[in-house]
Amino acid sequence: MEKQKLEDLRDRVPCAALLEQAGFAVDVKESTRKAQKYRRGTEIVIVIHGGRGWFDPLSDAKGDVFSLAEHLDGVSFIKALNRVADLVGVIARDPVWSRPAEKPDDRTPVPERWAKRRRPWQVSMTWRYLRTERCLPVPIIEEAVRSDVLREGPCGSMWASHVNDDGAVTGWEERGPDWRAFSSGGSKVLFRLGSSEALRLCVTEAAIDAMSLAAFEGLREGSVYLSTGGGWSPMTDAAVRKLATRPGAVLVAATDANSQGEIFAGRLRDIAEEVGCDWLRLKPPAEDWNDALKAREEEKKEGRARAGRRGLPHARRPRQG
Repeated sequence: MEKQKLEDLRDRVPCAALLEQAGFAVDVKESTRKAQKYRRGTEIVIVIHGGRGWFDPLSDAKGDVFSLAEHLDGVSFIKALNRVADLVGVIARDPVWSRPAEKPDDRTPVPERWAKRRRPWQVSMTWRYLRTERCLPVPIIEEAVRSDVLREGPCGSMWASHVNDDGAVTGWEERGPDWRAFSSGGSKVLFRLGSSEALRLCVTEAAIDAMSLAAFEGLREGSVYLSTGGGWSPMTDAAVRKLATRPGAVLVAATDANSQGEIFAGRLRDIAEEVGCDWLRLKPPAEDWNDALKAREEEKKEGRARAGRRGLPHARRPRQG
C-alpha cells in the first residue's frame, strides 16, 4: 500500500475504535482529554495524540493504530493492516468528561502555574476534600503543607507536586471529587513527602496513597513517602535508582494490591537487585493505601457508635401502684 494511503487509513481509524472492538472499555475516572485509559481485565492501554497514538504503561509497547492491532492480536503487519481497514467508519464512544476543558493558563510554564496556586488551609475546599473524602489525618495534611508539596487546585481539587533531584517542580498529580489527572505539559518524576536524607524509600502509585501510608506509619522516622503518579517514566526510573544507590537504602514496594501494583513492585525489586540495596514488599490491606485508611476510619466510627450505645442509661420502668 502506498504511503499516502497508509497515512489516510491511520487518520480515519482511531485507536479507541480498535480497542472497543477488542473488548476494552474506557476508565473515565482515570482518563483525561489528552490521555484516555482503556482496560480489558488486567490489560491497560493509554490512548494519546488525539486518538492516533497509544502506549502500554506496564511495558515498553507503544505506537500507532497499526502497531496496536499487532500488539492486541499478535499478528503480522499485513493482517493488522486488514484489521484496521475493516474499522473505517466505526466511531468510538465519546466519554463524558467531568474535568473542565484546558484554559489558556495551562500553556504557562509548569513552575509558574504551580507558584500561582495557594497552599491549602484549614477551611479551604482542598483541605476539606483531603480530610473528609480522603480521611487523611490533620497532622499528615499539615506536614504536607509545611513541606510545600500541596496546592489548591480548581473546584476543591488537590495538586501534589512531582519534583526532580534538584527539587524543581516538574508537574503535579491532580485529584478531586470529580476527576483525576496529571498536569498538562508536566512530567512525572516523583512526589516526595519526608526527609531528603531518608533511606527507607516507600514507593506508592499515587500521592494520596503516599500520604495515606504515612498516616498508617505516623510519618515513620527515616522514611520518605514517594509516588510515581501511576506511571513509570524514564525520569521516574532514574530518580528511584539514584535514591536506591545511597549506602543503607531500603526500597519498599508499597504499590497497590492488584496486578498493576505487582508489576510495579517487580520493577522495584529488579532495581534493588541491580543497584544492590535491600528490598521488601509492603502490601496494603485493601486495594490501595487510601482505601485501607478510609476503611480504618469507618471502623473507628462504628466503634465509637457502639461505645456510645453501651454508655446510654437503661430506660427505667414506671413504678406500679
